[in-house]
Amino acid sequence: MEKPNQDWKARVEELAHTRLSDCYQCGKCTAGCPRGAFMDMPPTRLMCAAQIGEIKQAAQADSIWRCLSCLTCSARCPKSVNVSGVVDALRQISVETNSTSPKSAKIVGFQKAFLRNVRRNGRTNEVEMATDFEARYFFRRFDVMNVINTGMLGPKMLARGKMHFALGSPVKDKELVKRIFAKCGVEL
Repeated sequence: MEKPNQDWKARVEELAHTRLSDCYQCGKCTAGCPRGAFMDMPPTRLMCAAQIGEIKQAAQADSIWRCLSCLTCSARCPKSVNVSGVVDALRQISVETNSTSPKSAKIVGFQKAFLRNVRRNGRTNEVEMATDFEARYFFRRFDVMNVINTGMLGPKMLARGKMHFALGSPVKDKELVKRIFAKCGVEL
């Protein structure tokens, strides 16, 4: 059995702003999680893995990318453990260590496209973001059907006013956006 890596545990606690040892495995986080039944490692198991130092195993779980970030787990915790923050920390570690589950590659790719778009514009530009994501995803997987299916959504979104072709103006204070990304240490 691999020895728990105290440095990784400390990193999770630092990123999540919580103490892993406060969790006493009551299970309320998983009981309230709307996605818990569909996760390979529900919140309680993610917390247990983090507590015993199995950070790499938890960071490779599909669950961290399937989480809705609804904060129900954190709200239900009787010890005020930031369970959602732990999931976010595991996501960050997963990307930093390149240990993302292959099943979650599309989700991670979309989130990276979203962050690149916000970094560039200070807000999202749906057409630019979708083009960035689809181009990168297509060339990684050569998934023609995904491009066709996504393309079929465009007219529907336009008709409902959910997507605009106008590039719009980026935020005025781009330096503020740069500082936010620098402070978060986001590398894309």
